[in-house]
Amino acid sequence: MKVDLDRLTPRQIVQELDKYIVGQEKAKKAVAIALRNRTRRQRLPEELRDEVAPKNIIMIGPTGVGKTEIARRLARLVGAPFLKVEATKYTEVGYVGRDVESMIRDLAQVAVSMVKGEMQEEVRQEAERRAEEAMLDLLLPGGKTAAEAGAVEGASSTREKFREKLRRGELEDRDVEVNVTRSSMPAIEIFSGASFEELDVNLGNLGNLGSIFGGRKKRKKTTVGRARDILLAEEMDKLVDMERVSEQAIQRVEQMGIVFVDEIDKIASRQNVSGVDVSREGVQRDILPIVEGSKVNTRYGIVDTAHILFIAAGAFHMSKPSDLIPELQGRFPLRVELAPLTSEDFVKILTQPRNALIKQYVELLRTEEVELDFQEEAILRLAEVATEVNSRAENIGARRLYTIMELLLEEVSFNSSELAGQTITVSRGYVDERLKGIVEDQDLSRFIL
Repeated sequence: MKVDLDRLTPRQIVQELDKYIVGQEKAKKAVAIALRNRTRRQRLPEELRDEVAPKNIIMIGPTGVGKTEIARRLARLVGAPFLKVEATKYTEVGYVGRDVESMIRDLAQVAVSMVKGEMQEEVRQEAERRAEEAMLDLLLPGGKTAAEAGAVEGASSTREKFREKLRRGELEDRDVEVNVTRSSMPAIEIFSGASFEELDVNLGNLGNLGSIFGGRKKRKKTTVGRARDILLAEEMDKLVDMERVSEQAIQRVEQMGIVFVDEIDKIASRQNVSGVDVSREGVQRDILPIVEGSKVNTRYGIVDTAHILFIAAGAFHMSKPSDLIPELQGRFPLRVELAPLTSEDFVKILTQPRNALIKQYVELLRTEEVELDFQEEAILRLAEVATEVNSRAENIGARRLYTIMELLLEEVSFNSSELAGQTITVSRGYVDERLKGIVEDQDLSRFIL
């Protein structure tokens, strides 16, 4: 849910994050302050405003402890464009990495989708009215008489009768023919996962691709229900000013955009190294101007990255933040360490957040009329198992719970149709029985979990 950032204090931001993320108070406070500082900057005199740079953050901690989720929820909270990228995708052995500016172009695309969606909702009512009239034109094409339409009154009365049937959903399965654009645009093969942006193909300036590449309208037979969606999308596109969308999207990226750079530790290089580490340092130097503030050309306009908030994250098992080049270190002045999750944290993760795993499974199986009743002892045991397996295998934090829950409820999920109307009590004994082999066999737990 998007909220008004101007009214959110750092304490309230943390409280909102607490609804979805367990623990990690230091990290939550750091991002809350960084977000609040954006509002504070907007209140400064113009000559000082541009001088205040965002305080970028490095989150240090093992996988599965909430680094990505904190950043994602923060962006969702205020409706900010958010993009997660992995630093390692910009350099691989024997592979030409992606252009680092692509992260800004991708962020602009996210913002455009957000703004366009918001504007479409604003015009939805008018678009639905127009789509309804267009649908009636399809059902009662020009030239049909009232008799041909199966009515005994005039054409106007017939149209209103069809309108009433349409609104009652009585015509959903009737076939109609709609015009859809078919393009003869030539196929373009894209190598190495590159996008149109990376190939410098500015689609925004191509105008009507259909007309350029010989596209044409083609009649397509479909149901009224599907045709309504096609007509509604077409009408909303007509009513939304894409130039205004682009302008607002660029502004939102520049003032509110958040880029989450994961696995930053994987491109940290030590002193006096060569080969792959040189390549990693090269990626750091490519990222540096983006973080410092530069102009990036996108299909929607030029984006100034000076006030985009960058949040980097990594486990830093084999390296440390000081292994990053000094210039990049200076652009990430805030560093917060996230603690490994304990058994008590797992209990909270299973039960407390709004998107808690147990709540998810209860609601999923309730759709099949199967009730799940988790006893407190069972939840404690699940947390113990997750902690135990994490301690002797790769520690993947809260992600361990996803696998454990799937294994625990595999039979119930598979046989749900036969269990309709029943209540399944998940006790400590049930947990031990379902997970016994995994817990006792260390080799098997490493393989499966």
